[in-house]
Amino acid sequence: MRRKFFDSGKAIRRAALGIVALAALIVPGPVAFAGSPSTDHRSSVIELPGASSAEGIAAGKGTTFFAGDLAKGDIFRGDIHKGKARLFIDVPDGRAAVGMKADVRHDLLFVAGGATGQAYVYDTGSRKTVATYQLTEVSAQHPAFINDVTLTRDGAWFTNSRKGELYFIPVNHDGHPGDVETLTLTGPAAATPGDFNLNGIAAADGGRTLIVAHSADGALYTVDPETGASAAITGVSVPFVDGILVKGNTLWAVQNQLNQISRVRLDPGLDSGDVKDVITSPEFQVPTTAALFDDTLAAVNAKFGVPGANKFEVVLVDAR
Repeated sequence: MRRKFFDSGKAIRRAALGIVALAALIVPGPVAFAGSPSTDHRSSVIELPGASSAEGIAAGKGTTFFAGDLAKGDIFRGDIHKGKARLFIDVPDGRAAVGMKADVRHDLLFVAGGATGQAYVYDTGSRKTVATYQLTEVSAQHPAFINDVTLTRDGAWFTNSRKGELYFIPVNHDGHPGDVETLTLTGPAAATPGDFNLNGIAAADGGRTLIVAHSADGALYTVDPETGASAAITGVSVPFVDGILVKGNTLWAVQNQLNQISRVRLDPGLDSGDVKDVITSPEFQVPTTAALFDDTLAAVNAKFGVPGANKFEVVLVDAR
């Protein structure tokens, strides 16, 4: 089923107002810091000045990153070497910013819109909105949470934590996004036993396979982008899994409530894997997503369930 994008003035305003409360269901109370053995890594912290909340991050050109204000939808830009960030795009009211990815070839930033059911595409050169998409209809009977996004050479894939389907926005050679296509999933990734199900997403094997994180199952699944068929990646248990990254046969899984990132070695067939390392930091306060810069991970502290949280930041740790 295909849907055309529409102007941002038609955004679902009230849905965004409750986005933090909905996202906080991932962590149903004050956070208990992980106490199991792990590998601590030296870290540094970059504050997102003025942010009211946080969730998503994307690697840009060079050492540049983009991060979002979850509730307001505003976009920050920073540099991991300079150790600073600032407000970059002040978006219209009613938007949200959950997971995001930067298409550096076309200077585009794709942002998941959470409970609005929307996705946004921004031009990182002009800072203007290229398109606003209603990926799925939203109502009290049919809630949605557009959670994360990954890129292939052909476009962007989005997850919906409340429904077993993915959404694809194609991008042509000139960098123009097209109409939305909906992919209905089958197999274990389609299950919706919890409030948050599908979460992080990453492209593997040159985009021929998608890998999704399933928060309710604490599991990773492969998805065929042509058919929607899914299968478990065996040997890997990742409770409280949130955002994921894949490079070659290495996968990083951010586990929000555990305040850790698991580094997973995938087998060549992507049907099994094992956790090789657990990356922690004393600066982690419910990290949700991460971006990779060579041997450095930049993870966002969402601080879901942390009492009195009023500052939000990016934490840098070694990727290995």
